[in-house]
Amino acid sequence: MLRIPCPFCGPRDHSEFSYLGDATVTRPEAEAPLDEWFGYVYLRDNPRGRHREHWHHAQGCRQWLVVERDTLTHEILGALPAREGSPAAGPAAGKDAAE
Repeated sequence: MLRIPCPFCGPRDHSEFSYLGDATVTRPEAEAPLDEWFGYVYLRDNPRGRHREHWHHAQGCRQWLVVERDTLTHEILGALPAREGSPAAGPAAGKDAAE
């Protein structure tokens, strides 16, 4: 069981949340070529180690969070409101725990 530290409600069980996906992906400009949009919509890395993810506290405060989680151990390393947790907010994206 994962315990996600909601900045608004405190530590909560992961069953209260809905997982959205990778928080490090950047949306292309509206005029971007079709191949950029294809990559944005369909292609995702499956990183091992520390990673930032979007989670929605659907059965709690209903806030969107960026959760930093180790995908190898499932350890939750922290959570921020999504408005504060942009991809540039930390070094976790793409880091490999085995390194």
